[in-house]
Amino acid sequence: MEEAKGLVKHVLLAKFKEGVSESEIEQLIKGYANLVNLIDPMESFHWGKDVSIENMHQGFTHIFESTFKSTEAVAEYVAHPVHVEFANLFLSHLDKVLVFDYKPTTVRV
Repeated sequence: MEEAKGLVKHVLLAKFKEGVSESEIEQLIKGYANLVNLIDPMESFHWGKDVSIENMHQGFTHIFESTFKSTEAVAEYVAHPVHVEFANLFLSHLDKVLVFDYKPTTVRV
């Protein structure tokens, strides 16, 4: 197995509070996506909604994935004032959240 050198994926699973409208969610997603333009260590951003037929989502409806060059870059992102301000707004709209950081590993057989 080969761990990606330094690369870190930052994954956030979210369940929005009941009553948060689709237009509010859309604006929050646009704000989240814009962080890549405002916070240098953030390399990329992707998001999606649950489409699984297995019904194992445990209430989570959305996933957000950001890529960073290192764990130090993630720490810089987390402490960045723009992220702190956005996170406070974003989290106030969530009923449930799970954050997971990992280093992708390629399996060669």
